[in-house]
Amino acid sequence: MTPELTLYYAPGTCAQAVRIALHEAGAEHRLVRVDFSAGGQRSPDYLAVNPKGRVPALATGAGVLTETPALLAYVAQRFPRARLAPEDAYGFARMQEFHSYLASTVHVAHAHRPRASRWADAPEAIAAMQRKVPENMAECFDLIEHHYLGDGPWAMGGQYTVADGYLFTVAGWLASDGVDIARFPKVHAHSQRVAARPAVQQALMN
Repeated sequence: MTPELTLYYAPGTCAQAVRIALHEAGAEHRLVRVDFSAGGQRSPDYLAVNPKGRVPALATGAGVLTETPALLAYVAQRFPRARLAPEDAYGFARMQEFHSYLASTVHVAHAHRPRASRWADAPEAIAAMQRKVPENMAECFDLIEHHYLGDGPWAMGGQYTVADGYLFTVAGWLASDGVDIARFPKVHAHSQRVAARPAVQQALMN
């Protein structure tokens, strides 16, 4: 029987956060890899799934969802027994605030290195943006280190949530962006804790 949920993903992207969430939730799902190297994200078949030509996309029984924060919230709410999100309104909003920061600020800062052509055509402009990436990513993670990560072991404190897989995924880009994760002890320790979780190891294998 085909699972109701189908995740469209590409390796090295924020779709990894959704894969982790699905495994943490114990959710049956099917994976469809979108081959970016072959332009699969622009193929007619995939554009019929997600007209934005981006990943992740999650096909559900009710329709297709896109944008990582939305997919993470969906998984957390669809599988409440997994307790992957705070139950109180303030805690859930705080998680969504963090997700929004990762999506709208940190991800964009990172994307100026591998996908600078989205914002400029001139080689000198692209090179200038790429030179700023280490500085901008370090600034983002300095804020995460001192503002978002408190004394608890997880991003939201004592409860593991979908935010942890998201932070783990984005922090995994630091090395390729020329930033040593060891500069941020809380972020570094958090990544090690997340990586040790069985569901995360399973998500990274397939």
